[in-house]
Amino acid sequence: MSKDGLLYEPVLTLNANFEPLHVCSTKRALMLLVTGKAEIILNGRGKIRSSSAEFEIPSVIRLGYMIKRPHPRIPLSKREILRRDNYTCQYCGHKTYTLTLDHVIPRHSGGQHTWDNLVAACASCNRRKGGDTPEKANMPLMRLPREPKPSAMYLFSRHLDSHEEWMQFIEGW
Repeated sequence: MSKDGLLYEPVLTLNANFEPLHVCSTKRALMLLVTGKAEIILNGRGKIRSSSAEFEIPSVIRLGYMIKRPHPRIPLSKREILRRDNYTCQYCGHKTYTLTLDHVIPRHSGGQHTWDNLVAACASCNRRKGGDTPEKANMPLMRLPREPKPSAMYLFSRHLDSHEEWMQFIEGW
């Protein structure tokens, strides 16, 4: 990896109470460290050198002050619906990455574009169901759709495959 690429690697940012807040770039994390706004909790990436200084490259940093924020909500998007449904058709159970979205109660019948009315569906099930409800099409859902809880595990899970060392800071939040 090039030195420039290293500056954009993800770094887990923790609140003063060790609550996972978000993921920032190494460049942003280094700025927080240099200005004294954060401290390194976990370093596993070596060092980076400038002409006048040497800095440890953090994997996890903790802010020196508490950030008060409202409870996060997961934005409603196709990506998040597919992620919630584990890339599995909610009608036949087929797991694939080429899924469509289906309105459980069709829009023309008053169905809303909400977490509780959208599911992942393979193209053949979506065509078969058409503009009917699951009951009318005789296609029961595997699981009722709900808005996912914005737990730290859900919010940061896409980073955990390549950053297993973060797990100790994410579990339990």
